[in-house]
Amino acid sequence: MPFHPLKTPLRFVAAALLSLGVAAPALSQDEPIKVGILHSLSGTMAISESTLKDTVEMLIEQQNEQGGLLGRELEAVVVDPASDWPLFAERARELLAQEEVDVIFGNWTSVSRKSVLPVVEELNGLLFYPVQYEGEESSENVFYTGAAPNQQAIPAVNYLHDEVGVERWVLAGTDYVYPRTTNRILETYLKEELGVADEDILINYTPFGHSDWQNIVAEIKRFGSEGKKTAVVSTVNGDANVPFYRELGNQGIDAADIPVVAFSVGEQELSGIDTGPLVGHLAAWNYFMSVDTDANYDFIDAWIEHTGDEEAVTNDPMEAHYIGFNMWAEAVRKAGTTDVDAVKEAIIGVTVPNLSGGYAAMLPNHHITKPVMIGEIQDNGQFVVVWETPSTVAGDEWSDFLPGSRDLIADWRKPMECGNYNVREGRCMGSDAEAQAEEALAGN
Repeated sequence: MPFHPLKTPLRFVAAALLSLGVAAPALSQDEPIKVGILHSLSGTMAISESTLKDTVEMLIEQQNEQGGLLGRELEAVVVDPASDWPLFAERARELLAQEEVDVIFGNWTSVSRKSVLPVVEELNGLLFYPVQYEGEESSENVFYTGAAPNQQAIPAVNYLHDEVGVERWVLAGTDYVYPRTTNRILETYLKEELGVADEDILINYTPFGHSDWQNIVAEIKRFGSEGKKTAVVSTVNGDANVPFYRELGNQGIDAADIPVVAFSVGEQELSGIDTGPLVGHLAAWNYFMSVDTDANYDFIDAWIEHTGDEEAVTNDPMEAHYIGFNMWAEAVRKAGTTDVDAVKEAIIGVTVPNLSGGYAAMLPNHHITKPVMIGEIQDNGQFVVVWETPSTVAGDEWSDFLPGSRDLIADWRKPMECGNYNVREGRCMGSDAEAQAEEALAGN
């Protein structure tokens, strides 16, 4: 596309002029720093994502109360991709090319992130992604503040195996890229590391919004009645969790008999159901609302004030946005600009407090350090932490348990600047973001 100064966003004009040795026009100190919010406010994922939109708005308000950034006020630019994966890409392009946002906080599902990924890379945007995911990715333009599999899935399986004595495994998930890839990792780990036999692993997938769980829960009940301790590892996402847990209660599946450990169910999802029958079931996260720290109590108080709801709950992805937002703000201060390339360089090594009493650091692979916690559901919809790692765990972008990944690392520092460097072959494997997005959108 030819360069046209009247039709090209200001920051791209500035970059073009600088490349020609021409002084770029300075942005006015009165011009706000635009923060894009890309979360579903309608559709099947609204139950989880609408809260994250509100979280970013609260963080923006708090930052403005402190004087903004670089003497400029922050402005939220909110769009609704409506749980429609291709629409996520359209809305991301709208935020970057039309609204000219300086950063985007957004997405929940991996298929939506993979839809957005080629757009943020093409337009050189910044995306902070706050939800646990399957790994197998490291983009120069994405910062992964949710858990990688080694920060959630693998520790959860180890807890069930070592502490609960589980021998049979149900891997139940929503039918898209995150559950399928995570379960491939877990299936390999169970067989190769824990010696689990094929017949002791049951894998099941259901579509988004699935509501008829009677037959599936009956199959889980049958599978768990054959003499070996059984657990369900759940990567079920969105509003399908409500009828799933309801059916568990209907069929009398008790946590003492077949515990369920969930990776996508937190306080927000539990607030919509009767948790009485679910007491004792588990979730693996890196934060729970019940964490006993002053920082967490301050965050909860601010959230209740922001929502005006005394019953409002917090959850893990909210903390991930809290961490990511503060990392981005610190990188902007460090760089002295919101320029994307400067922020990308400045953010490596940035360390900020988390809400559980420790610190999160941004690693060269654009993942962060996080504690891992196993929480047990209580009858008030909260979790009691029953196990946690003694220290934070560094996010591993490429799994050690997939043949094509175990030789790969990511390091976005100069001079490497590679998201998939093969240490065995000594070369960068190149970017395949578009191919990954096409695969994800095809329903894998």
